[in-house]
Amino acid sequence: MQRLTDALDFQAQALVLRAERQRLIASNIANADTPGYVARDMDFARALREATGQAQAVAPAATQARHLAVAGGARAEPQLLYTRSAQDNLDHNSVDMDRERAAFADNTVKYEATLRFINAQARTMLDAMKSPNQA
Repeated sequence: MQRLTDALDFQAQALVLRAERQRLIASNIANADTPGYVARDMDFARALREATGQAQAVAPAATQARHLAVAGGARAEPQLLYTRSAQDNLDHNSVDMDRERAAFADNTVKYEATLRFINAQARTMLDAMKSPNQA
């Protein structure tokens, strides 16, 4: 039962992070014409490792006894990165619409795949709980 819970928790964390990444990409697209706007993104693999406790999150050093350390797996904001512009713009906007559209489509497909995987796991679990007479 623990393996099933761990698998579903992993997929739930992935789904939350995919939604956050989709929000970031949509924000970049919305600000494509904003002078000086710097596009943001996240390292999805790293954020997922940190969210599931598979990697220790980098925590600031505790300088006083009242400071709390962030444990691995803590639900913290994923570390956001700035994207670099492939070509300099006069308005210093770093949004590359082609890159953002491709990232949006890629993230959408992976979000849908995660949803399908969760649904398949739930269906399999329900089928396993049915009695042989209900088949």
